[in-house]
Amino acid sequence: MKENWEKAINFVLKWEGGYSNDPQDSGGATIYGITKKYHPKEVGQMESLWKQGRYDECKDIAKRIYKAEYWDKIDGDSLPYPRDIIMFDTAVNMGIGTAFSLAKRAPDNWRDYLIERIKLYCDYSKKNQRFLMGWLNRCLDLYDFIIKNKF
Repeated sequence: MKENWEKAINFVLKWEGGYSNDPQDSGGATIYGITKKYHPKEVGQMESLWKQGRYDECKDIAKRIYKAEYWDKIDGDSLPYPRDIIMFDTAVNMGIGTAFSLAKRAPDNWRDYLIERIKLYCDYSKKNQRFLMGWLNRCLDLYDFIIKNKF
């Protein structure tokens, strides 16, 4: 739903955090979840702003990218709550294709969608468990968010 964009982006930004440059992350420098690998110009600009303490301006750049490349591509404005927020967060964290694939597996129930997402994380973790607890905590937080915010 169009009116849920701000709630959705605030949830995502809570989990995507500030600045990181993990040598094990192939995306390189990352600010609010936006990676240098895919957005070199924007992240370069954000790094400069970050060094100046202009975090809100970095966040605004990230929001524009998230809106155009995720929310609009899943057509978040026309999805019902809570599917809009769940699919948006899934698209950001796992990719747009995965967000739609999970929607097909659980077309009628948002709880089933989250369970499918968790199962997929468990499959991913068979190769590398490094991020599993963070992924599971994110899903639990999303569940709590949905339960507490029945718009």
